[in-house]
Amino acid sequence: MAQFDDIQLLRINYLRGPNIWTYRPVLEVWLDLGGLEEHASNTLPGFTERLTTWLPALIEHHCGVGERGGFLQRLQEGTWCGHVLEHIVIELLNLAGMPTGFGQTRGTSQRGVYRMVFRARDEQVGRVALAQGHCLIMAAINGLAFDVPAAVARVRTEVDDQYLGPSTACIVTAATERAIPHIRLNSGNLVQLGYGASQRRIWTAETEFTSAIAEGIAGDKDLTKGLLRSCGVPIPEGQLVDSPEEAWQAAQDIGLPVVLKPSDGNHGRGVTLDLRAQQDIEAAYHAARPEGSGVLVERFIPGDEHRLLVVGGKMVAAARGEVVGITGNGRSTVAELIDSQLNADPRRGYEEEYPLAIINVERSAAVQLELRRQGLDAASVPAAGRQIVVQRNGNVAVDCTDEVHPEVAYTAALAAKVVGLDIAGIDLVARDISRPLQEQGGAIVEVNAGPGLLMHLKPAVGAPRPVGQAIVEHLFPAEDAADNQAGRIPVVGVAGTRGTATIARLVAWLLQLSGRHTGLACREGLFLNRRCVQAGDCAHWEAARCLLMNKMVQAAVIESDARSILRDGLAYDRCQVGVVTDMDGVETLAEFDLHEQAQMTRVLRTQIDVVLTGGAAVLNAAIAQVADLAPLCDGGVLLYAQDAALPAIAAHRARDNGRAVVVENGCVLLATGSAGQRLGPLSELCFGRHAVRPDTDALLAAIGAAWALDIAPDLIGAGIKTFEPEFAARTGLRS
Repeated sequence: MAQFDDIQLLRINYLRGPNIWTYRPVLEVWLDLGGLEEHASNTLPGFTERLTTWLPALIEHHCGVGERGGFLQRLQEGTWCGHVLEHIVIELLNLAGMPTGFGQTRGTSQRGVYRMVFRARDEQVGRVALAQGHCLIMAAINGLAFDVPAAVARVRTEVDDQYLGPSTACIVTAATERAIPHIRLNSGNLVQLGYGASQRRIWTAETEFTSAIAEGIAGDKDLTKGLLRSCGVPIPEGQLVDSPEEAWQAAQDIGLPVVLKPSDGNHGRGVTLDLRAQQDIEAAYHAARPEGSGVLVERFIPGDEHRLLVVGGKMVAAARGEVVGITGNGRSTVAELIDSQLNADPRRGYEEEYPLAIINVERSAAVQLELRRQGLDAASVPAAGRQIVVQRNGNVAVDCTDEVHPEVAYTAALAAKVVGLDIAGIDLVARDISRPLQEQGGAIVEVNAGPGLLMHLKPAVGAPRPVGQAIVEHLFPAEDAADNQAGRIPVVGVAGTRGTATIARLVAWLLQLSGRHTGLACREGLFLNRRCVQAGDCAHWEAARCLLMNKMVQAAVIESDARSILRDGLAYDRCQVGVVTDMDGVETLAEFDLHEQAQMTRVLRTQIDVVLTGGAAVLNAAIAQVADLAPLCDGGVLLYAQDAALPAIAAHRARDNGRAVVVENGCVLLATGSAGQRLGPLSELCFGRHAVRPDTDALLAAIGAAWALDIAPDLIGAGIKTFEPEFAARTGLRS
């Protein structure tokens, strides 16, 4: 069969925010099909058969047909290889555990060159998926062998290395469901939910409300027990020890059986239960000592291990542990039985996404000790039918939330409060979680900061619990947020080329006068109130993100242009007000395959697409292409123009009492339907002490944005007259 040269990947660009394709980050790939431009999929011998054999789930891709099997229909009818590559990459991401549904492939003005995009939550993951998909499609085209499982494993490895852990991801997902934006602050699990002064930060299951003092208390098991005991919380009697001999003596004093554990460990490491013999207790001491700074001997509480998750003073989920063991067959070693009977369980794995961990006999002193107590080691061959305990703790995976007695839930919440944790994992032992602890001799054995959530998200038995939603509700109480404003500050986006820096600066000044600490990113610099923190052109993604990450910022004004939207996307997911002044500049954008004025609509509409339902678009009615963006806005629309008699203005005012800022009889008028409020004579609305006459269109746009932000007209008028247009140039970096 004919062999084809590789599809050329000409340019790869990560669009980090809302863009011309979608609201979400995407990887945009410019590719050249070369000779394959002459060959649709249905003309390549065996191509479709190889693809569907390697990736059978492609049948689930609807594509433009809109139904299951739609993409396969396109393959069979004939589609181009850029489109096929899009679906291959999406399927590899799906198989690697990062579900992806969005992709598009569009031709350019150059024959054989296409722009292909797909949803990419993480840039590096997207790039790896693209590279593997590229290799796969060329193998399918040329009839070569390809290792699909290895390709999926490579993408999955990148997902595990780069993406959020499951606990953090579930919180971020819950925030997204409530329209709360997020910003990842490092390569790990430190995430900002919300913007500016309205943000909250999380680090896995810790929040900015999790105090270092409380975390320190929780890490000291003996101190924790003392505090809990003083508040009437049932705990097991215990004693810190410094040697195996002291451990045996303490066990005799407390009464057998006992538990040995690190005094400040976590995740069940180094914990050994139900110890009755001196040699076992001394061996357990040696297993516990490396896992912490000391060793604690406690009275053994009979019953099942439970983990209760407390968030904001309420128990929101509970899981029960299981004692795990193996059954001998007379042929296999203990290590082999563990692998075949326990580690083969699909719930077990090394990565964070698995609710249960792989049991490694060689690395687990606690497992080795448990086996020795039964006269066995990893190489022993147990008799057929013999039951062997491998682990007594650390296998919490059975949901029991609905079984928890109200008094047990109250006790768990009390324990978290005593320690001072807003989010806590409460470990307790009870025979029956549906009965109060006191009447069955149950007790709380540990209080953990930063608890894992996976056991509640993916229980081995029972229903998953919405723990992410509970944490988001704790951070952003629903009763405190209306109209999807949780975590948000007023963001004003200004897009275009005509006077946009002046508009942005004047709007920021008016917001500052209204009492908000305002951040501004524009062509004249990066400002916090009147302080310039970075000189030069800051109308770009990075500068805008700096504002949104700043906890002092109560409102943000961000200038963008077509180039920054095409290169990076917008720096914010939604805005309160979006201003579009014009559609100029297409002649400078040939590198993005923009050559005609009409193409600018697709670019600048991005600014209007992101306006919140309760917000407003501010549009220049004198430019029909700009005014035509009005139907795309989810919120209200406010037009501005110097000519009050423009047909667009008249029609807008007549329709549902539309708002407009116009000049009428020499005065600036704030019009609502047929009514209006005069702001003042245009000749008197000058800037600053030198009475600088502003560009009229820029002035009207800024007034419209301020009005859309509910800034009082009197304050708008006063603010215009006190605005110093040359302030940034004169002050430089000084405050």
